[in-house]
Amino acid sequence: MDTPALKTLFDADFMVGAAVGNTIATDEGLQKERDVLATHFNVVTPENQMKWGPVHPEPGRYAFEDADALVALAELNGMKLTGHTLVWHSRQTPEWVYEDTEGNDLSRDALLDRMREHIHTVVGRYRGRMHGWDVVNEAVVNEGVRESRWRHIIGDDLIERAFHFAHEADPDAELYYNDYGMAHPQKRRHVVDLLKRLRDTCPRIDAVGIQGHWLLQTPAVADIEASIDAFAATGVKVMITELDVSVLPRRTQGADTDSRETSEADMNPYTAGLPGEIETELAERYADLFRLFLRYRDVLTRVAFWGVTDGHSWLNNFPIRGRTDYPLLFDRACAPKPAFDAVARLRS
Repeated sequence: MDTPALKTLFDADFMVGAAVGNTIATDEGLQKERDVLATHFNVVTPENQMKWGPVHPEPGRYAFEDADALVALAELNGMKLTGHTLVWHSRQTPEWVYEDTEGNDLSRDALLDRMREHIHTVVGRYRGRMHGWDVVNEAVVNEGVRESRWRHIIGDDLIERAFHFAHEADPDAELYYNDYGMAHPQKRRHVVDLLKRLRDTCPRIDAVGIQGHWLLQTPAVADIEASIDAFAATGVKVMITELDVSVLPRRTQGADTDSRETSEADMNPYTAGLPGEIETELAERYADLFRLFLRYRDVLTRVAFWGVTDGHSWLNNFPIRGRTDYPLLFDRACAPKPAFDAVARLRS
């Protein structure tokens, strides 16, 4: 029997997306991965190709080759595109962005000009071709607005300014705020406050992206549901973005890309394959999550995985490099896993 396509199964509910790294977008030797992408997903997000460092590595120089390759692949397969990400505190934003030629911090106005120029150039290049953009990524922590060089120089309105610039560059594109750890009650409250402020001060904010970098047991489904309820109550749509479920032990929570843990043998237990009981637990976890998503299909517009197959998942190298993780619905041979079957049964 043919494997049903995820995008078809959930067509009446929400878009089903996947993030694509540069290898799948450019390596013709990965045709099986490309086939999975084209068959099962109807919206694609770049993992890194449109982040500031890769696309704008030096002052006055843009490198669009990898981003262009992804856009071409998506359009070839009739997929929508969501851009990721325009403003981010991470080290993937080069230090020169914040500095003058002498290495001193820019003035507020100078950094705003640099932000506007970057956003207008990147968004403008793909104007009319992108369904939406993650305008600002991970700007909130449990205590409030994240301390960053963006905030230190510009101030608390840096998020609003980014949304204004993105709307100027493409008035028809949807605009999103995207973050991880949003099942935490403190962070949830701060994001609710942010969404209300953006609705009052920006020309548009269409949705909030709840990054689904989750584990087998945490966060609780009830906490995820509480966040969906709280965000939807602000009047924006909700998306589940960057969805994956790590089966490996962790000492820390969250998806801060600067976080690293030391490698020890007991932290990489499944190098020879995933035990049946863990495979079952992963399938049950995904079924529980998708049951939740289906209950909220009136406010969820997209459920997007962070990757296509286990072999190309970032979790094989985060927060410890060289591990063997199994976080997605397709295995290293591009075959659907029991977790896929558990999800598909909800709609077949």
